[in-house]
Amino acid sequence: MNLLLVEDDAIIASGLVYTFEKEGFFVSYAKDIASALDFIQKKQYDLAVLDVGLPDGTGFELVASLKSAGTSVIFLTAVDDEGNIVRAFEGGAEDYVIKPFRLGELMARIKAALRRRTGQGNSLTLGGVTINASEGKVNASGEALDLTALEYRLLLIFANHKNQVLSRGQILNLLWDSEGIFVEDNTLTVYIKRLREKLNGAAKIETVRGVGYRANDN
Repeated sequence: MNLLLVEDDAIIASGLVYTFEKEGFFVSYAKDIASALDFIQKKQYDLAVLDVGLPDGTGFELVASLKSAGTSVIFLTAVDDEGNIVRAFEGGAEDYVIKPFRLGELMARIKAALRRRTGQGNSLTLGGVTINASEGKVNASGEALDLTALEYRLLLIFANHKNQVLSRGQILNLLWDSEGIFVEDNTLTVYIKRLREKLNGAAKIETVRGVGYRANDN
């Protein structure tokens, strides 16, 4: 999934970028509002982690642009002020985490926000495949597909990262993070093969030799 981090403290940002990438996220890092807006205009994000106090304004100035693009927002800030907390939630933020923070708790809050996002009734597409995330239903070329829970989760991962190369490790991490499901590396190959067969060309999952897989949206 695509994550935008907006944080002006370079030391905190470096640690967070490392952690988020290790968790399988594709991270864009901005240290101010201007560079964050540039990222938002060029790319769609699943989630944004925002500081409140930034060199050229506040994180609140980014919320409207992010929410209009369907991005979930979490504030991560040292500003422990009731007025700002209320403003964040009224503006549509999913959560408000106060520094200093525990990394494990932050990741748990991020995953909870993404689970809520998946269940908001949004519809995802991948080639000729349509996914109704709120009902867990999949249609390929107009016909309903019967997928196992793991095949469905794999399809969601590819639909959320279409046209991006995912390593096997990233896919395994995303599967583990979603519901605590443990999948062995060899088992992943089998499930991707089964998913390809059920999609029957409606969406193409390409093997990128020596790297992983890419699902193409065409």
